[in-house]
Amino acid sequence: MKSIEIKDLEKLDPGLITIVDIRKREDYERNTIPHAVNIPMEKFENGIPDLMREKPIYVLCYTGEKSEIIVEQLEEAGYDATNITGGYRALLRLQLSQIIQTQSDIEEKTKEIERSLIKKFRKPIWSKFTKAIQEYQLIQEGDKIAVCISGGKDSMLMAKLFQELQRHGKIPFELVFLVMNPGYNQDNWNIIQDNAKLLGIPLTVFESDIFNIVAGVDKNPCYLCARMRRGYLYSHAKSLGCNKIALGHHFDDVIETILMGMLYSGKIETMMPKLHSSNFEGMELIRPLYMIKEEDIKAWRDYNRLHFIQCACRFTENCASCGGGRGSKRDEMKELIAMFRETSDVIENNIFKSVHNINLRTVIGYHKNEESYNFLDDYDLERRQV
Repeated sequence: MKSIEIKDLEKLDPGLITIVDIRKREDYERNTIPHAVNIPMEKFENGIPDLMREKPIYVLCYTGEKSEIIVEQLEEAGYDATNITGGYRALLRLQLSQIIQTQSDIEEKTKEIERSLIKKFRKPIWSKFTKAIQEYQLIQEGDKIAVCISGGKDSMLMAKLFQELQRHGKIPFELVFLVMNPGYNQDNWNIIQDNAKLLGIPLTVFESDIFNIVAGVDKNPCYLCARMRRGYLYSHAKSLGCNKIALGHHFDDVIETILMGMLYSGKIETMMPKLHSSNFEGMELIRPLYMIKEEDIKAWRDYNRLHFIQCACRFTENCASCGGGRGSKRDEMKELIAMFRETSDVIENNIFKSVHNINLRTVIGYHKNEESYNFLDDYDLERRQV
């Protein structure tokens, strides 16, 4: 099978070749190789789409692995096909290297990104960040917060917001920008570090072997990985003298969780803006992006021409919740909420408000720790009081 590096692909005349990006349409539209056409991988399931046989075909996927499958199909059908080594990850590395030329380039880009938060995205991002911190009392004077960075858009934005708040806010607190390397492949790890340089985020890094541990798990590996990662983050943050860890869950994560609880667990619950740790005494988890919508995070990312890996997981290509597939319950909720948005511009906000405004007189039952309540418990008493 023939293969080519991204840097060598740029040397070819785009008019004499066809570049096929087999990633999802949304990812293709956000960033791809110039002159590439989008034919999502599922389109190849029922045979080869109509492609010009006169031109060599170069295939791009997320990591350079699934594109190998398509290249084999094309070769069997008689096409001159070549795999793009490293896939989109290699494209990201190349683009970052083109931006990061000198220290002055980096510093100017960092300033642009910071200005965008306070000016262009003041209302949808900065104001909602500070509102969540105030409304849910997420930060107190003297806190030392471990800002947990995975390498994606959400945690990177959270880090920049915390930096700005520390510089310009009234409450004194300390920050540690904590990154756990659970076994990232070198490509993903380089991208995380390059983006941190571009954003001006000083990383504190520690290693773990979580990816090796979950490698053989067939059922819910992402859930197990997330649980283990949180435990490691709590433990390491506490060893650094932190009393809080901050995670990058946003508004969409909150309302998706509400719907999943109702539709799949038969209960009303949500992702809380802050939690005391049950296993690490004195530690607390906070979610400062709680009120910020994902579409606004994406808009900030795209406005600043930033490119983050969707998930640094070693198994991204095969993981439905990490960008390489479909079918998870959270994916279903995303699609359902997208339908709601087409129907009305108030539904998603009302889902969010619903867990802030529960009328206990109009629910059948509830429970809190060991306490449970059913409306029949005081039904007759309520009647006598009317």
